[in-house]
Amino acid sequence: MSRLGGPMPSPDPKHGPLVLMLLVLTVVTGVVDAVSYLALGHVFVANMTGNVVFLGFAIAGAPNLSAIASLAALAAFLVGALAGGHLARRLPGHRGRLLTTAVGVQAALVATGTVLAAVVGHTSDPARYTLIGLLGFAMGGQNAVVRALKIPDLTTTVLTMTITALAADLTGPRRFASAVWMFAGALLGAVLVLHADVPGALGLALALLLTVAVVTHRSAGSTPAPEWTKPL
Repeated sequence: MSRLGGPMPSPDPKHGPLVLMLLVLTVVTGVVDAVSYLALGHVFVANMTGNVVFLGFAIAGAPNLSAIASLAALAAFLVGALAGGHLARRLPGHRGRLLTTAVGVQAALVATGTVLAAVVGHTSDPARYTLIGLLGFAMGGQNAVVRALKIPDLTTTVLTMTITALAADLTGPRRFASAVWMFAGALLGAVLVLHADVPGALGLALALLLTVAVVTHRSAGSTPAPEWTKPL
């Protein structure tokens, strides 16, 4: 029998608030990819599979796709992942502190992008590529840190294998929740980009990141450190 549950999996004492925080980061992924795809020239800053495919399409001559934009997003994501991996190695003993620090850096990058989009706009090439770089770096760092947290079935970005496992096993509330929350983020981001503006969409992503940073910091701040903060 299927045990998919709802869009919010049951609390897991082993991971404390981390499951919910990673689901919120999954919403952020949907929002920023809506911004990058709809407003920055059909490129993804979080889901790199799409960029690799778009790169092939662009080289083949497909219209409305930019090989340079795809390469820029890939490069920024890789540098961000390197930075996220370095941070995870610097803070190996406390998962709460690792996530708080990483999301704080990510929030600073998204805040910079929000201000840039509000003041300069996003249509000129310098602004567009700067936004791609900032957001790609932020999402690469997120991906690396989430990987270091080692919470099963929650990557916050890649859904192909998640959906495959969901269908093949007919189990996994986290897998189902991940897909639902990614969809919600993409929907919210698209509505804001199409019917409001890019700074509004990035502002939503920034608000979510700040919420994750504050909640994680407060939850992990007790002494002695809660059990869920310890590395697996």
